[in-house]
Amino acid sequence: MSQHDPRDPDTLPRHLHDVQQLLSRQRLVEGLVHRQSMPHQDLVESIVHRQHTTALRRKLDRLHPADIAWILEALPLADRLLVWDLVRSEKDGEILLEVSDAVREGLIATMDRAELRAAAETLDADELADLAPSLPPDLMQEVLDDLDHEERRQVHAAMSYPEDTVGALMDFDMVTVRADVTLEVVLRYLRRFEALPDHTDQIFVVDRAERLRGILTLESLLISDPERAVAEVMQREAVISFAPEDDAGSAAQAFERYDLVSAPVLDAARRVIGRLTVADMVDYIREESEAEILSHAGLREEEDIFAPVIRSVKNRWAWLAINLVTAFVASRVIGLFEGSIEQLVALAALMPIVAGVGGNAGNQTITMIVRAIAMGQIQPSALRRLLGKELGVALINGLVWGGVLGLVAWALYGNPALGLVMTAAMILNLLLAAIAGVLIPLIRQRLGKDPALGSSVLITAITDSGGFFIFLGLATLFLL
Repeated sequence: MSQHDPRDPDTLPRHLHDVQQLLSRQRLVEGLVHRQSMPHQDLVESIVHRQHTTALRRKLDRLHPADIAWILEALPLADRLLVWDLVRSEKDGEILLEVSDAVREGLIATMDRAELRAAAETLDADELADLAPSLPPDLMQEVLDDLDHEERRQVHAAMSYPEDTVGALMDFDMVTVRADVTLEVVLRYLRRFEALPDHTDQIFVVDRAERLRGILTLESLLISDPERAVAEVMQREAVISFAPEDDAGSAAQAFERYDLVSAPVLDAARRVIGRLTVADMVDYIREESEAEILSHAGLREEEDIFAPVIRSVKNRWAWLAINLVTAFVASRVIGLFEGSIEQLVALAALMPIVAGVGGNAGNQTITMIVRAIAMGQIQPSALRRLLGKELGVALINGLVWGGVLGLVAWALYGNPALGLVMTAAMILNLLLAAIAGVLIPLIRQRLGKDPALGSSVLITAITDSGGFFIFLGLATLFLL
C-alpha cells in the first residue's frame, strides 16, 4: 500500500529524502567495505549490496507509481537508473505514463524488448495509445498483434485522433445498460464486476445499436425503487457529451464549468465510443499549464533537469539567439545617445527603470491575453476593445507611477525637467508595452502559432529598445 497522503504537501519530498538517504548510505557502506581487505571479500560485498537494495526495493514497493515517477524525475541520472532497476516490473507501464516525455525517453533506452513489451501489456487501450509514440514501431506492432480484436480497434481509434482532441484523451473502460431493464437487474449486473471503472458516477443508457439514450446516475440507482425500469429514472435532457473531434481545451472548460466527473464521447451516429473523466482533464490541464510556462520562456519542450548538456542547449538555443539579437539592438539604441549620457550621467542610472517597468507591464498584458485565448474568450472583433482597455490601464499606470518616479528623479538630482522627462517616458513606454502585449499573442494566433511561445522574450525586447529610445530621445530633445 502506498504511504502517500495527498493532504500532506510534505509527503513526496519526504519519500524523496528517504530514497536519497538509502542511496547515500548504500554508496558509503559499500565503499568502505570495498576498501577493506578481508576473507571472502566478494561474498561480503554481495551480502552488503543485497541488504541495501532490499531496503530500497521495500521502500519503492510501498509507493504509488505516480510517486515513484516524481522521485525518478528528481534524481540525478545515475541514481535514477539505479532506482528504476529496482522497481517492480508490473509498475513499469504506469510509471512510464506518469514521467515527463524527456525522462521517459531515458528510461525506455535502458529497457530491453522483453521489458518494454511486458510494460506495454499491462496498460489499457487508451494508456497504450499514449505510450505508443515512445515505443519502437516494430515492438508496438507485436503488442498490438497480441491484443484481441476489440482492444486493437480501440488502440487504433485512440491513436487516429490528433493530439489535443477529445478522441486522443478518452478511455474505453465504461459501463452501459439498456433502458428496458429494471434497476435491480442493473445492480446485479454491477455486482459481477470486481471493480467499477475509475470515476464512475453515471452509467450510460444505450439502445441495441449502442446509441446514447440517457444517463443513469449512481445516486438515482441507489435511492430509487429497484423494481422501477431504467427508462423511468434515467436523465434524458441536458446530457453533456462530446465528439471525438472536439477540442480538448473546450472539453476541459466544460468539465470545470459543469463540475463533471465523467461524460460520454459519441460518434456521428450518437453511438457511445468512449468517455472522458475528470482525471483525463486534470492531466490535460496540468500538461497545458506546464507547456505554457515553458513557452513564455521560449522553451520548445519539457526538459529533464538532469539531461545531458548538449540536449539542454538544443532545447534553449533558438530563443536565446533571438534574445541576443534584440539585446544587440537595444545596445545600439543606447549607443546612439552616448553623447547625451556623457553630458547627463543621471540618464544611465534612470533608463533601466523605464525599460524594466515597461517589460513587467507588457508581460502582465500578455499573460492576460494568452489566458483569454486559451479560455476561448477572445474573438477577432474584440481587438479594438482590448486595445482600448489596455491603453487606458497603461495611461493611468503611467500617470501615477511615472509621476512618482518623476518626483523621485527631481528629488535625487534637483532637476524638475528630468522628472518631467522621466514621467513622459514612463507613460509612452507603458503604452508601447500595452500595444505589444495585445498584438504579439493575437498575431501569433492568427498565424497559427502558439500565442505563448517566446512571448516574454519578444515583449522584453520591445520594451527595452523602445524604453531606451523614448527616454534617451526625450532627454536629448528637452534637457541638452
